[in-house]
Amino acid sequence: MNTTTKKRSFFDRFLDGVEVVGNKLPHPATLFALMAVLVVILSALASTLGLSATHPITGESVTVNNLLTADGIRWMWTNVEKNFVDFPPLGLVLVVMVGIGVAEGSGLFTVLVRQLVLGAPRSMITAAIIIAGIFSHLASEAGYVILIPLGAMIFHALGRHPMAGFAAAFCGVSAGFGSNFLIGSVDPILAGLSTSAAHIIDPSMQVNPMVNYFFMVVSAFMVVIVGTWITEKIVEPRLGKYTGELSPLAIEELSKTERKGLRMAGIGALAVIGLLAWSIIPENGLLRDPETGGILHSPFFKGIVVAIFLIFFVPGLVYGIITKTIRNDKDVVKHMTSAMKGMGGYIVLVFFAAQFVYMFKESNLGIVVAINGAAWLKSVGLTGIPLLIGFALLSAFINLFMGSASAKWAIMAPVFVPMFMLLDYHPGVAQAAFRVGDSVTNVITPMMSYFALIVTFAQKYDEKYGIGTIISMMLPFTFIFFIAWTIIISIWYLTGFPLGLDGPIYLK
Repeated sequence: MNTTTKKRSFFDRFLDGVEVVGNKLPHPATLFALMAVLVVILSALASTLGLSATHPITGESVTVNNLLTADGIRWMWTNVEKNFVDFPPLGLVLVVMVGIGVAEGSGLFTVLVRQLVLGAPRSMITAAIIIAGIFSHLASEAGYVILIPLGAMIFHALGRHPMAGFAAAFCGVSAGFGSNFLIGSVDPILAGLSTSAAHIIDPSMQVNPMVNYFFMVVSAFMVVIVGTWITEKIVEPRLGKYTGELSPLAIEELSKTERKGLRMAGIGALAVIGLLAWSIIPENGLLRDPETGGILHSPFFKGIVVAIFLIFFVPGLVYGIITKTIRNDKDVVKHMTSAMKGMGGYIVLVFFAAQFVYMFKESNLGIVVAINGAAWLKSVGLTGIPLLIGFALLSAFINLFMGSASAKWAIMAPVFVPMFMLLDYHPGVAQAAFRVGDSVTNVITPMMSYFALIVTFAQKYDEKYGIGTIISMMLPFTFIFFIAWTIIISIWYLTGFPLGLDGPIYLK
């Protein structure tokens, strides 16, 4: 990164070391393949040693599956294709990229960036990108696909290092996952798991989705303020001047035709949003759950990728028609095809990443490590602030092995929610501490589903950027966010202020 001769701090030298070591690793695709082989070897070793754990929900013993047995080899042989096709980010990314291809090929993205750069205060750009990343939690995981490359593009257009904009967006989308200004799709899921776990102690206990809402809002302000400071004072100076070959977007005043196209694209976007709202808001909405009338598990959210696709496809199409960048259906298909051409490297990377992730899951190594780690922390007997910090640290550590927040909480909640309740703490306290730890290591773990895509985005600006580049760039967010978040949750604990609606610190 920055090769200035100025004396560098110990932290800078540490990050440089992480980057050098990380980037000397093989190509990410090769690395995932080697990690898959390592999982197979570890599964055989752990199985031979009898490594196991007792599942907190069923009470059954969970053992490590040896993938080197005849059954294990047959499973690997017959699931290579299934692992690849079923890998969650693959379908979402490819479908969304079809819509993005139209928006990008028509010139809509370019004019949006130009308008933003021309109209927004330069001093607020970093904070605005992080805020957008936090709000992206409402649209499932679309922020990974859309906002992160857009953040890099905006910084590049401003003459700043594109990877700094990349880091700011990644910070808001991923490291800030435990914060929000509104209730997101993950909140009801976590609350439901907390309720089930709480019933072990109190069958009448109900944990509502807004149990951490006040804590989340304060956390969101922290993520914006601290994330902006880290980006501008640590990450960007360390990156130095961008010397890659990719040319920045030229910032020129919008022409009359471009302004008209932008207005009409906005109307098109509002029309799509209105149609989507009509399908889900009324009690008899077409895309509500036909059996329960509910929203959370409705067809709308199961097919949310279609909504994201339309939000980009329709405005892009309208803009293209107005500005004559789209004259017929052939132009539309050309823009879609162009977007998909750039996904070849990502698809290859996903093939190997999917094998690693599903082999790791099949081996049960992640579950056994998670359960034993939870049991160990429980046995230590911590209370108060040390308990909150210790639990957040454990959650951060387990996040390095298991990417899904709901999957981790499904395992950890039945152990820790009752433990917190027996210490007279409300389940929302355990859930808040979990969210802290689960968020801060999102940006440095290759187990995060979209990590392969993140590497692909970075290599657009420099082919030398690898896993080491990403981890070294994002480590300051992990360290400093954890410190800031533990201070916030400690103050919350000491003051006794509710974490959210019906979310007291102590049980009544």
